[in-house]
Amino acid sequence: MEHNEGMTLVEHLAELRKRIIWVLLVLIVGMVIGLLVAKPLINYLKSVSPIQNLDWYVFSPWDAIKMYMSFALVAGLLVTLPFALYQIWAFLKPGLREVEQKASLIFIPFAFLMFLLGLAFGYFIVFKMALLFTTAISQSMELKENFGIAQYFSFMFNILIPIALVFELPIVVMFLTKIRLLNPLLLRKLRRYAYLALVVISTMITPPDAVSAIIVAVPMIVLYEFSVYLSAFIYRKQLLQDQAWEAEASAKSVE
Repeated sequence: MEHNEGMTLVEHLAELRKRIIWVLLVLIVGMVIGLLVAKPLINYLKSVSPIQNLDWYVFSPWDAIKMYMSFALVAGLLVTLPFALYQIWAFLKPGLREVEQKASLIFIPFAFLMFLLGLAFGYFIVFKMALLFTTAISQSMELKENFGIAQYFSFMFNILIPIALVFELPIVVMFLTKIRLLNPLLLRKLRRYAYLALVVISTMITPPDAVSAIIVAVPMIVLYEFSVYLSAFIYRKQLLQDQAWEAEASAKSVE
């Protein structure tokens, strides 16, 4: 699926279509894997604190299927993410210098690791905190907790997936800076809008109290600032490389 700079717009679109189809096929394979591992994962998550002693119910014939599909989607994203990033890199590769091609390819495994880190942070910190908060409210109202299993896992994934995706921010920013589609000047200019967006996201995926939103928003803002720092680091190196190439070109032209 290599392409070259002499391809027409129609040929570029045709190649992009092929790559998207491959990504979708890998997503389907990942979802099948998710369906196969869903049952042991569900049994494990039901057995850990603070929900190990609760009774579980379904309130609709579709609940069990909905629950399995949620696990399938997360597994599909895990499997597809590195492959999709590789396809993006391969599509953009002809427009990159050789040094940029090699450097940007390194981001792919780190993107996968950051996604896993985001899932871990979302589950062990944010989700556990949200569950303890909702449980405390239920106990204060003297309500007995018996969860619908589909509702429980939907609640969990609605928190985990957005956080895992936000954890991709430093890698995405580094990659876009490396291929010269982004720079720290633009990131600094958009800082206030980025902060607002991150705060809105944090309030949407946490319980409705200020403390929970702040606990989630602060790491997200730190991730953004870390992304700006990484972008600036890469951008400075690019400027130095450009100056070196210009000086070398000038020297050759004089000769």
